[in-house]
Amino acid sequence: MKRSNICLTVLAFIAAILFIVSCAVNPVTGKRQIMLMSEDQELALGQSYDPQVLATFGEYNNAKLASYVQTLGTQLGKVSHRPIVDYHFKVLDSPVINAFAVPGGYVYVTRGILGQLNSEAELAGVLGHEIGHIAARHSASQQTKQTLGQLVLIGGMIASKTIAQYADYASQGMQLLFLRFSRDDERMADRLGTMYSSLIGFDAHQMAEFFKVLYKMNLSNTEGGVPTFLSTHPDPGDRYNYVNQRATAWQDSLKLPEYKINHDEFLKLVDGIIYGEDPRQGYVEGTTFYHPEMKFKFTYPTSWQFENSPMQVKMAPSDGNALVLFMLSPQKTLKIAADSTISQYGLTLVSSKDITVNTLPALATVSTQTTTDQSTGATSTNRVLSYFINYNNVIYVFHGVSTDANFATYSSAFESTMGSFAKLTDAAKINVTPNKVIVKAVPATGTLTQAFTTLGVKQDMMAELALLNNLELTDKVAAGRLIKIVGK
Repeated sequence: MKRSNICLTVLAFIAAILFIVSCAVNPVTGKRQIMLMSEDQELALGQSYDPQVLATFGEYNNAKLASYVQTLGTQLGKVSHRPIVDYHFKVLDSPVINAFAVPGGYVYVTRGILGQLNSEAELAGVLGHEIGHIAARHSASQQTKQTLGQLVLIGGMIASKTIAQYADYASQGMQLLFLRFSRDDERMADRLGTMYSSLIGFDAHQMAEFFKVLYKMNLSNTEGGVPTFLSTHPDPGDRYNYVNQRATAWQDSLKLPEYKINHDEFLKLVDGIIYGEDPRQGYVEGTTFYHPEMKFKFTYPTSWQFENSPMQVKMAPSDGNALVLFMLSPQKTLKIAADSTISQYGLTLVSSKDITVNTLPALATVSTQTTTDQSTGATSTNRVLSYFINYNNVIYVFHGVSTDANFATYSSAFESTMGSFAKLTDAAKINVTPNKVIVKAVPATGTLTQAFTTLGVKQDMMAELALLNNLELTDKVAAGRLIKIVGK
């Protein structure tokens, strides 16, 4: 087909969609907006995303904390603009400081953000903010805009690099977590979070305090596969003062006798929460990755980037011309695992042989994948080296991927990494424990520095722990006040 015909076809398709889908009324603004999904479809979408989110990031194993977050979130949901939505709140096992909302009433907070917060009022503000995104259908709107954009670009799109395809463990549902909301959406969510938390009796000024801490920490990057709060929730401008103004306005309107902060009650709940990376889920020393729970180890090339997530491990050189993935296979035998991979990625098997990897039975395969550039029609080929290793009746899988032209350059690095997989028997590497948030009472009135010193906090940790408590080291703290430190 000629390009002009393609464009006409695409425009006709878009027109058909816009004709079929009626404009929906936004529950918050009351205005009509284009939506490619009904509310029922939105709810169903959330149900399909939830298991993907939990499989990708892991759920934090603390029933008491999970129940608390769900209870508080439910209270906020009932005063929102969509009170009939069945809201679900989950705690993700990630040290990164963030909270997410996806269509259908699903809200996720990381253990990292719970450890950083200092009161129930702060958490109410954060949950209210995320409920605001759901109430205003921001995530659903984002997906609509993204879908329309993809349709418009269909005639000139270039196929994504197939190396990236192997790394793309995030499905369409996961991609929503990485979308940046607009500044207008953020301002609205801030307004709604302030409103909802105030309506159930919390001091919404504490929400502004949390934003102040984030700016001090300058959290603007993506870490460990999970984006940080400020990378997905851009500052709509003067957020601190805006939230404080809205909080004051709501308190002047509601005129409640008092507004809850619940500092001590919240700290007692997060006492013992894991702080930072959890080595029980895998950790790196030098260029060796250790997994104490599953008792294995392997090494990877010096200077390669490394990222560990519950679903898979990714390793790649800085030039991005190769990739090694490490994951588990749900299959029961080496051959079935290999056949499943061939089918899943649309590969053509070149060779297959039985091997052993440090006494463990394994299967090594080499495969190719041919792709076609949708705009030019040109074809290219990737080559994949895969090791399937049986250890304690669990199939561990490595995939080394590069273009056919570059494969020889990286094949030795692939083989070295995969061949280093071995049983972990060193007790010192197995018996590691994570750092935890520990709540302590200030021993005597004085500065925060003095309190830290008395409690045995090392000098190089004091600035970090001051931020953890949203305090300055020179601030006066009274005897008996609860503060957070970090220890085993």
